[in-house]
Amino acid sequence: MRAVTPQERFAHNLRRRRLAIGISQEELGERTELHRTEISLLERAGREPRFATLLKLCDALSTTPDALCEGAAWDHKAKRFTAAEPKD
Repeated sequence: MRAVTPQERFAHNLRRRRLAIGISQEELGERTELHRTEISLLERAGREPRFATLLKLCDALSTTPDALCEGAAWDHKAKRFTAAEPKD
């Protein structure tokens, strides 16, 4: 079984939060001034968000960077990123 990447974990968290508040990718795009295809790429782990994009997403979704990055981390001793498999 392949390990989850940090990008995939972020994508999962982003999609879960968007669906929890009941908005479409298009609506999230409008709230963040991002195109719907950019939201789709972020939700499919096809792209990593820039810092400014992360802040826009947090505001639009009424959440925090910690919540969107939950389960993803940097292990400084092993010098690698880690990501936990989502539980839901």
